[in-house]
Amino acid sequence: MDLNSIYSQLIMEHNKSGHNKRHLPNPDITEKGHNPSCGDDITLELKLNGDIIENASFTGVGCAISQASTSMMIDLIKGITIEEALTLVKTFIGMIKKEIEDEKELEKLQDALVLQNISNMPARVKCAVLAWHTLKEALSDK
Repeated sequence: MDLNSIYSQLIMEHNKSGHNKRHLPNPDITEKGHNPSCGDDITLELKLNGDIIENASFTGVGCAISQASTSMMIDLIKGITIEEALTLVKTFIGMIKKEIEDEKELEKLQDALVLQNISNMPARVKCAVLAWHTLKEALSDK
């Protein structure tokens, strides 16, 4: 199995998995994200405990890339501080923009690292970064 197949499989697994796609009871933060160029639409819900993101989930519709990227992001942010989550946002967007290429730094993105080559598909970039921009907006005043 080649690397592209593994990447495609991981994206499809996250897209189909419902483990992060649900309503969160009594979220502390709810933030909507929309990509008008393709119709991707998500609502991110976060439960905080102080400055720790205790739980997160999302609802919405979109392409496999936007849904998988959102699920991967949520896996990464559960249990970490707001500051750490914002650092991951910066790293992910830097990876997509090809501004961050240091492998050690990119390893922090875990599964989301498979989206690195999306930067070579300009029409899909907005799909991949939708959740990350939504998270940044949700945490901007915290």
